[in-house]
Amino acid sequence: MSDQDERPSSALAAAAASGAGEGAGTGELVASPGAVMRVAGMVGKLVEEVRAAPLDEAGRARLADIHERSIRELEQGLAPELRDELRRITLPFTSDAAPSQAELRIAQAQLLGWLEGLFHGIQSAVLAQQMAARGQLEQMRQGRSRPAQGGDDGGQYL
Repeated sequence: MSDQDERPSSALAAAAASGAGEGAGTGELVASPGAVMRVAGMVGKLVEEVRAAPLDEAGRARLADIHERSIRELEQGLAPELRDELRRITLPFTSDAAPSQAELRIAQAQLLGWLEGLFHGIQSAVLAQQMAARGQLEQMRQGRSRPAQGGDDGGQYL
């Protein structure tokens, strides 16, 4: 297995694997979770709309503009690592003409899939943090319940 195969595939996966339980939080990767959730909801609705009805050229141009603005809005709420990842996976529409309905469907589905992966990564990081905190609490409990080592026979000190 190569080094690339062993690296986590996203910044959130890296946070969950390496530091999520040691103080690194998802707040460092997603600065505006509410904004990210709103854009994700909007992208989901756009995917449904593109699937449901045929779009004329003006509608396709409008959807392409909304897609690009959605990405810019998402980038504002993300840490640089996730911003870079989002830029790597999204491809801009290349021509000045409105993209086809198929191109729009693919672009929107790709963005929605990335957002779903982001949310799964957040859930994994939060779970890792909770598990680490639970382990620390259990260690503290066990440490208090053990008698002190060192031959204490219960007598009084003089």
